[in-house]
Amino acid sequence: MGRLKVMQRPFPNRADRLTPPQMSSASDCNTSMPYTEDRAAWFEGQGLWQHVPEADWQDWAWQLKNRLTGVEQLERYMTLTADEQAGCAFANQKLALAITPYFFNLIDRDDPDCPIRKQVIPRAGEMIISEGEQLDSLGEDAHSPVPGLVHRYPDRVLFLVTDRCAAYCRYCTRSRLVSNAQDYNFHPEHEQALRYIEAHPEIRDVLLSGGDPLLLSDKKLEHLLARLRAIKHVEFIRIGSRIPVFLPQRITPALCEIFKKYGPVWMSIHVNHPKECTAELRAACERLAYAGVPLGNQSVLLCGINDDAEVMKALVHRLLRMRVRPYYLYQMDLITGGAHFKVDVRKGLEIIQALRGHTTGYAVPQYVIDAPGGGGKVPVNPDYVETITDDAIVFRNYEGQRFTYPLKSRPLTTTDGAPLPASPVQGVVVF
Repeated sequence: MGRLKVMQRPFPNRADRLTPPQMSSASDCNTSMPYTEDRAAWFEGQGLWQHVPEADWQDWAWQLKNRLTGVEQLERYMTLTADEQAGCAFANQKLALAITPYFFNLIDRDDPDCPIRKQVIPRAGEMIISEGEQLDSLGEDAHSPVPGLVHRYPDRVLFLVTDRCAAYCRYCTRSRLVSNAQDYNFHPEHEQALRYIEAHPEIRDVLLSGGDPLLLSDKKLEHLLARLRAIKHVEFIRIGSRIPVFLPQRITPALCEIFKKYGPVWMSIHVNHPKECTAELRAACERLAYAGVPLGNQSVLLCGINDDAEVMKALVHRLLRMRVRPYYLYQMDLITGGAHFKVDVRKGLEIIQALRGHTTGYAVPQYVIDAPGGGGKVPVNPDYVETITDDAIVFRNYEGQRFTYPLKSRPLTTTDGAPLPASPVQGVVVF
């Protein structure tokens, strides 16, 4: 990896913090969020754990063993707000609290509005159920032929291989089963799911998720990949993981060798804010890329975290610099207790419009809504098209300029109606 300018704290001054809305309604997330960053700076270091031997710090098992999982641990390092204290007290009924030491270092402990802090420290809003919210907001259970397998689309399946994560996102789509705080008692049946995939030749694409598949041991993960690779009709294997973001130490040389052996294995990571793009994450992504793992990113549009065009632009640019293609920007799913994260869809459209044409197309994710109840992902795009007729389509570009593209090809004629003879074309620019 090239030389990086190291930033010891991800929040060097107050000017680069987000200004959150005062209320949790989606309509209140339209507040301007001034954002600046040093593009050359990448957070790095052990932060609060300088006393820990580097060998321990780089050991992913040590990171898991030393996670912060309760109020007492958090308050050793920071002062919780009343809102956070109430949320933490409720966590054992909704979704467990767990933060790796590595990721905790990214939190601004002096700022309750820190965009990293809001993602992983519970708040009282999780206790409020709003209209339209559901435990299983995507209807996954209704499309589950065997435990741990979701077969919604004709040619692909979602394979939930565990209910555990390295840390827990407070807006988690599967909070009903992840961490088992709600006594869902999810027990994935790997062998039963593999037999189902073997018996259905229409399945060409398998997405491993959970929980987080990279929490499995190398031995278990290799077993799953080997079994899937042995199924002739399975052409495409993907992994959805936030482990590189919460626990980059997990991306070991041994793990990368497994991906090389059974590749190509595609991976979608989950980064929501540019402050999450650290030197350690960048190095982990490079290790994965060198192992032949194509990388994409899936972000969730979150109130007071990334619902701003400048924040999103900073994020997608850092992702590309880490060899990660921005893939999806999700409208947050209608999970119970998630209203305080919800953003107006029109704001999402504004953000996409602010990216399109103002940066490379590689940096523009597809904005989607996962249809409530199990309808699948539906693209939501800014409306550039004005009219379409049999003759032409009229549209505007990113600058608002109007253009016409003819849909019918009519031969050119002379003034008397005869076909115009072919001749060398003057002044044509070829790109």
